[in-house]
Amino acid sequence: MGSIVEMEKPHAICIPFPAQGHVNPMMKFAKLLHLKGFHISFVNTHFNNKRLLRSQGPSALDGLPDFRFYSIPDGLPPSDADSTQSIPDLCESLPKHSLEPFCELITRLKGASDVPPVSCIVLDGVISFTLKAAETFGLPSVVFWTTSACGLLTYSHYRDLVQKGYTPLKGEILVFVLSINLFCTWLGKTQDWTSFFF
Repeated sequence: MGSIVEMEKPHAICIPFPAQGHVNPMMKFAKLLHLKGFHISFVNTHFNNKRLLRSQGPSALDGLPDFRFYSIPDGLPPSDADSTQSIPDLCESLPKHSLEPFCELITRLKGASDVPPVSCIVLDGVISFTLKAAETFGLPSVVFWTTSACGLLTYSHYRDLVQKGYTPLKGEILVFVLSINLFCTWLGKTQDWTSFFF
């Protein structure tokens, strides 16, 4: 059982989309919250959890008593530990296979006597299934956008780009855009766009 002071800390569950460009910024944000006095429950996928253990050693997840790591399944078949998982496959699989385990984790954390009550969920803007979990448990949720401002701008105009036929880029237009970089200058340079638009 934690001390009274420990049990009165705000408790944030932080859950990033399971890709490096999302996990690292969320981890940095979680560390900042921790420095401000939050108890942190950081949720990875099993795949990323294993990668972290492999790269940092078996004590990598020991952390501090008030900064804990948990993992949930992503629903994808096992893959090579050195490979990068398919982003489209993750986008399709996570809502189907991770919501229930995430809700089970929240239930365990809410019933645990050694952690403060869960105060909020800090979620990645790409994994909206976590909003359903927050609503189910009546928890406040905060969407943390982990990509660059240019990436956010690209995401926010994605429908327009698709409707106008600008993406996905193909054939001659792709060569043109990449070679002279004048296409859609209002969106910034194309090398700053989110990669799956190509």
